[in-house]
Amino acid sequence: MAGYKRRFGDRYDGRRLRSLDPFFKIIPYIMRSRLDSQIFFEEKIDITHAEAYLRKRNKTSDTRLSMLHIFIAAAVRTLALRPALNRFVAGQKLFARFEYLVSLAIKKEMTFDSPETTIKFKFEPTDTLYDVARKVEQQVKENKEAESDNTTDKTARIVTLCPGFIVKFIVFVVRLLDYFGLMPKIIYKASPFHTSVFITDVGSLGISPVYHHLYDFGTTSVFVSFGTKRTEKVIDSDNNIVNRRFITMRIVCDERIVDGHYFASAVKLYKTLIESPEKLEVPPVKVVPDVD
Repeated sequence: MAGYKRRFGDRYDGRRLRSLDPFFKIIPYIMRSRLDSQIFFEEKIDITHAEAYLRKRNKTSDTRLSMLHIFIAAAVRTLALRPALNRFVAGQKLFARFEYLVSLAIKKEMTFDSPETTIKFKFEPTDTLYDVARKVEQQVKENKEAESDNTTDKTARIVTLCPGFIVKFIVFVVRLLDYFGLMPKIIYKASPFHTSVFITDVGSLGISPVYHHLYDFGTTSVFVSFGTKRTEKVIDSDNNIVNRRFITMRIVCDERIVDGHYFASAVKLYKTLIESPEKLEVPPVKVVPDVD
């Protein structure tokens, strides 16, 4: 974070939040893991306008846009305007993350035996939809090459060359170092589990979205899943029956980072941005900082 002077108790990936209510300070000691703290939420999103927007923009834009780009760009914008969603719990303390990160799992090819890889994208809070699309497409193209290995793949390959008991010890040491904020940065950069938001779009698999658990390893506080698109008949404002396009979104969130009212506000904002993607064409008027 530009202009921030690191203080005692901060980590290299986040600053310690010191002005929180006592309740939020003690809750990580009561709910000690993310698995204890998961809350599940489902929302139906009307994507009729978003799909029309994509068809129109892709006729004239050099960068081909997709619903996935909108999902990611809306997530980045939501983090910029609702910064408490970019918090994480580590060492029973609450931190505000310095970076805006999104992890995404992809198949290199749509076949049963094709390897899966995970990509972590770094964005700026002022990124527009087109900025996000360019960054995503560049990294996805590089990682979809069948013979390519990203940093995550290479790190996992090296570790798993060791005997099982050594792998177990390595993971134990890494967890311990991460607890105190001392994990090597090279592992942090390679880890998709140290991210603001993890997004999975299983619509291409032809299934409904899943409630994906949060990882107890790492610092991911929000997991978002999207499923297949569908057409439904609804009654419009003029009492006419019309066809609308919908997609279901399911979110799993660490309830220790925000209260219910804040979380509801963030989900509503995220939904609005997906339904009205033209709002993502320009940077936010102001990036909202988290509390001290």
